[in-house]
Amino acid sequence: MLVALLAVPWVLWALARTLALDGGHPLVAAISFTPYAAASAVVPVLVAVAVREWVVAAVAGLALAAFAFAVAPRALDGPQYAEAGAPGRPLVVMSANLLFGEADARDILRLVREHDVDVLSLQELTPEAVERLDAAGARGLLAGRALDPQPGSSGSGLMARSPLRRVPAPAPGRERQLQAVLRLPAGRQLGLVAVHPFPPLSAQSVREWQAVLRALPAPVQDGRPQLLAGDFNATLDHRELRRVLDRGYRDAADATGDGLRATFPAGRTLGAITIDHVLVPPGVRVRRTATHVVRGSDHRVLIAELLLPAP
Repeated sequence: MLVALLAVPWVLWALARTLALDGGHPLVAAISFTPYAAASAVVPVLVAVAVREWVVAAVAGLALAAFAFAVAPRALDGPQYAEAGAPGRPLVVMSANLLFGEADARDILRLVREHDVDVLSLQELTPEAVERLDAAGARGLLAGRALDPQPGSSGSGLMARSPLRRVPAPAPGRERQLQAVLRLPAGRQLGLVAVHPFPPLSAQSVREWQAVLRALPAPVQDGRPQLLAGDFNATLDHRELRRVLDRGYRDAADATGDGLRATFPAGRTLGAITIDHVLVPPGVRVRRTATHVVRGSDHRVLIAELLLPAP
């Protein structure tokens, strides 16, 4: 009996993840930690085998298999991974949560220069942060811009080396996420969205978070492929984010086998989760992803080196 009780938490967690039962508070927040549950799911199996409780061992083994099926592929290259020498036009995208605009602007611009960043998605962008970024050289490096700086955590922005044209977001109110169109060579265009819903930490915020993710554009909208980059406040275990991926997007870090690399909170390993993402549409391949700590931010910066299809 005690062994069965030991296995119950892992079995219930595996069922919730497999059946996508994280529809409300507090399961939405809890499901973020599924990789930790998966890493420890061998414990009830070993204990049950040790005491020869074979039925419990079998049920716990099924839970372990469900976890492995859900989590392990993130450590493997995906179908949109671009091997060395793959053809296409390079595009480097970087996402940075500025923590109320307080992240070190010089650190941000240093990474932009070192990685030849073409597109920068900014969350929690304040008017003061824009001034500091421009003082650090953003205006010269990233002349294309679509900005909506706000006090506190609700501001966002897009900066790019190529011209940007802001377009109205179709969703109303808090569901609206900053959108722009990036002009590419040969007359091509790429839609960009700076994603940043509020964290789903209460019943009300869960509903608002769901509304934002459900209002995100399709991978191709108005004839343009769309690229989503930002702090989604969601992991690949959340059913809402998986529904976005089911529409045709691919998570860049998942494609390169880095899907378990945590982005929040920065500087911590135990308990850290992966909530910052770059989602790419079909046809866009991923060469590499990386994360970096920036002074003054509680998120790691995420950089994705992409290959756009040739014209």
